[in-house]
Amino acid sequence: VQLQASGGGLVQAGDSLRLFCAASGRTLSPYIMGWFRQAPGKEREFVAGISWNGRSTRYADSVKGRFTISRDNATKNTMYLQMNSLKPEDTAVYYCAADAQNARISSIIRGYNYLGRGTQVTVSS
Repeated sequence: VQLQASGGGLVQAGDSLRLFCAASGRTLSPYIMGWFRQAPGKEREFVAGISWNGRSTRYADSVKGRFTISRDNATKNTMYLQMNSLKPEDTAVYYCAADAQNARISSIIRGYNYLGRGTQVTVSS
């Protein structure tokens, strides 16, 4: 499955952005999906994950209460990340990933089989 993240941009602190992860080549419905991000000079880190049916989610402590992950398997084969109350420390390249092997949402990038191209999010203070 090929994944492509989009929706990033340059915003001010306190603004909102909605990221999209579109899939091609295969339906996303069997996969656990996740968002990761990587800031300059830092390791790639887990942001949020969602179960195959959307009923279970998991968030990094740093984004809880501000970010919401969701997915549309049926019609758009797309995953979303709604980001509210953005902070300068949210600045990073955001990647979406698909996991075909685990039963639970993993926060470890090597737990995911597919990783898409990222989208840059820049939050100015």
